[in-house]
Amino acid sequence: QVQLVESGGGLVQAGGSLRLSCAASESILSINVLGWYRQAPGKQRALVATITSGGNTNYEHSVKGRFTISRDYAKNTVYLQMNSLKPEDTAVYYCAATRTGSDTVWGPGTQVTVSS
Repeated sequence: QVQLVESGGGLVQAGGSLRLSCAASESILSINVLGWYRQAPGKQRALVATITSGGNTNYEHSVKGRFTISRDYAKNTVYLQMNSLKPEDTAVYYCAATRTGSDTVWGPGTQVTVSS
């Protein structure tokens, strides 16, 4: 019953950067896939980036080259570094963790607003 809490969201101008953090209540060593998702106004939650226990990463095409997902096992934390932000990136960002064969656990989300 791991719990996740995001932080680092805020208001930033287009072209700026933000670093989101997701702190887990327990070790993330057993988590097979860690990910970031976002939900923009009027849209459904969509995948942004994932990282597997083996270190493989995958990114949604619109963020590729701008966002970087990483994790720190010692700190039980997963990060999303967001550079060259665009107004279209405005959304509530959620972190997620899943073990093979188990339901995904979600954090409560953090708001990211990018002004033009």
